Amino acid sequence: MIVGLSNPKNKYHNTRHNIGSWYIYSLAKYFNTLLKEDKKFFGFIASINIHSNDIRLFIPNIFMNINGIAIYKISSFYNINLNEILVVHDDLDLEAGKLKLKYSYGHGGHNGLRSIVNIFNKKIDFYRFRIGIGRPKNKKEISSFVLSDPTIEETNLINISIQYAIKETLILLSDIS
Repeated sequence: MIVGLSNPKNKYHNTRHNIGSWYIYSLAKYFNTLLKEDKKFFGFIASINIHSNDIRLFIPNIFMNINGIAIYKISSFYNINLNEILVVHDDLDLEAGKLKLKYSYGHGGHNGLRSIVNIFNKKIDFYRFRIGIGRPKNKKEISSFVLSDPTIEETNLINISIQYAIKETLILLSDIS
């Protein structure tokens, strides 16, 4: 499963914190599929096939700090282990548009990742694409920063990194098939 962390779509879709959902929408578009809302999983879901792997795409449509509930619910339903999930999320520690693939345990202070780690309640490594959004100069502005829209320049850089992430996803999944 590939999950793009997010806050509820209608209000927060264009914000920095929802970059994970931007990635999922771009990946769905790449595979010419549409995400459909599934209220029992508290989010949007689609299925694609990459290198003979059936992959579920998922975007939680609940607040970031409780995304783990939705991810756990859908992964339990489809019998998907945490180490079989690629989580895509924004990252304050990377400059806007920088991309990093990580396979480890932990949340690094990200509330969406913290929710996943707490809900799954296991020290299991899992894959993450960290997409940089940069960091505000003042630490007290972090909440308003992540919940605001990126500049046009940042949006362009982020969209380029999302296209790279899609290519890397195809490579990653070809290595495990």
